[in-house]
Amino acid sequence: MARLPRLTVAGYPHHVIQRGNNRQPIVKTDADREVLLDLLGENAKKHQVAINAYVLMDNHFHLLLTPETVDGVPLMMQAVGRRYVRHFNDLHLRTGTLWEGRYKSTLIQTDRYLLACMAYLDLNPVRAGMVSDPRQYIWSSHRHFIGQTNDRRITPHPLVWSLGNTPFAREAAYTELVRAGLTTGAQHAITHATLHGWALGDADFVETLQKLTTRRISEARAGRPTLALPEQR
Repeated sequence: MARLPRLTVAGYPHHVIQRGNNRQPIVKTDADREVLLDLLGENAKKHQVAINAYVLMDNHFHLLLTPETVDGVPLMMQAVGRRYVRHFNDLHLRTGTLWEGRYKSTLIQTDRYLLACMAYLDLNPVRAGMVSDPRQYIWSSHRHFIGQTNDRRITPHPLVWSLGNTPFAREAAYTELVRAGLTTGAQHAITHATLHGWALGDADFVETLQKLTTRRISEARAGRPTLALPEQR
């Protein structure tokens, strides 16, 4: 079966995953991490893509992106991929590919899944056993949203402002949202949709989105979604 083209639509949040080849490390030092994050920030700005959230792991990274144009995310990821591989190979005296093929991505229904996806990213290092609390992990946007840092790469999605009327209220609400965590079903739904390129949302969202593209966007027939709204524990 021919692989589907990536689903990209301007103005919608996209969850993106890029893995290292054979799950090998894509960073070896903190300097590598800084270079990769700087390249992401630089090329997001260049290609009119808002970085709403991110987490950088040792052998892969996740991004939550909202592009202003249909080409924004592909152009950004292509530029970052090429320049970072050149940096990594030159610095670490290696050759060949670094990435495990194409990056994976999907569109997220904002009101239903965006905050859940942000929590999913923040909790990745916890699930991996790297830290016991997402506040301990400095290579994600979590600390930006709880008021511990000011990350210039981040453009908060407008939905974040609905969490409270003041910065303190928003930070407290977001802290509690992540602390509550996600169900196993919600984690699976986000991962499955992203790895397979299916839109993540309810029936109305899928039906509306399908009208904007000729590319099939759901595993099941539009209007018969199989994914339930994530519930907090």
